[in-house]
Amino acid sequence: MIEFKNVRKDFKNKTILKDITLKINRGELVAIIGSSGCGKTTTLKMINRLIKPTAGKIFINGEDIASKDVIKLRRNIGYVIQQTGLFPHLTIRENIEMIPKVEKLNKASIKKRTLELMDMVGLNSNDFLDRYPTELSGGQQQRVGVARAFATNPEIILMDEPFSALDPITRVQLQEELIDLQSKLKRTIVFVTHDMDEAIKIADKICIMNKGEIVQYDTPENILKNPINDFVSEFIGKNRIWSSPEFIRAKDIMIDHPVVCFKNASLLRCIEKMRSSKVDSLMVIDRESYLLGIITAKQIQNKTDRNIPVEEIMNKKFISVQPDDSIIDILELVKEHKIGQVPVLDDFGVLKGIITKSSLVTTLSSQFLDMEEVN
Repeated sequence: MIEFKNVRKDFKNKTILKDITLKINRGELVAIIGSSGCGKTTTLKMINRLIKPTAGKIFINGEDIASKDVIKLRRNIGYVIQQTGLFPHLTIRENIEMIPKVEKLNKASIKKRTLELMDMVGLNSNDFLDRYPTELSGGQQQRVGVARAFATNPEIILMDEPFSALDPITRVQLQEELIDLQSKLKRTIVFVTHDMDEAIKIADKICIMNKGEIVQYDTPENILKNPINDFVSEFIGKNRIWSSPEFIRAKDIMIDHPVVCFKNASLLRCIEKMRSSKVDSLMVIDRESYLLGIITAKQIQNKTDRNIPVEEIMNKKFISVQPDDSIIDILELVKEHKIGQVPVLDDFGVLKGIITKSSLVTTLSSQFLDMEEVN
């Protein structure tokens, strides 16, 4: 959809961007983040040619934007900035309808679209359309800015720190609404921010920049779990993953090699294996590692005949999770069902690992110990 190829920008003998190569797929919301002066806003403004590259090329849908009419290019790209960019002498209706009218769209269609846009951003048309921007709060103005950016139904929306000047409550509300809008409309959105929490919350991918270069470009989950270097690790914060626990998966905390037995193993052999392995349960599997059941020491202790095979008394009804299930869901399961261990199975029922209460406690304890070290 949008592609940068070896883009460089020099300004007054200083290199602002160094050999930027970046691809943004259709329908993705990509957050560009970094400290002041890293080149994130320059990168954004190159997409609608507000800034021209010194070298390299930028493509939209495979077309070099340098060869496109700049006015047409910009009219087909929505643009939202921190100060909203609303014209103070125009009403809210006039602000929203300006570009559609310039494009000479059908008047009835423009009117209908305006009402739809106001509803989309949660503003009552009767209350706001005939007001002027100065009569609105900052959050309301920003909603109008978003509505105007969507007025011509563009494929691409550029957002340059649109919520940074707002109070925390309004900012969170608009972030939530943007997430909801994107889930419905699936536009290609490039969102510049300096707030890592905001980027993690809204983005499909995050592009971290430093001194004019892309340091890491990946999903929020992968960046949180696998920062590419010390700069990224320090930038995102050592324990930030714990402020987004939905990114902590079963596969991240499970015991990879649980103690197992086969269904024809005797109870005597099972209890001996538990003692030697210092566990109180075994996962019963077949030769292909499909989980058939779970046997606990308590079940065996109640049996006088220890020579019978484990399959006769094993628990065949068990709660399991998948590798990508979040720690939030796992904790809820453990609490709800009052279970001491949760097997982790793939889509086919193959045993991949196990999560126990003790492994959960160890994981959670290490988080708090890390926090204490930082503090």
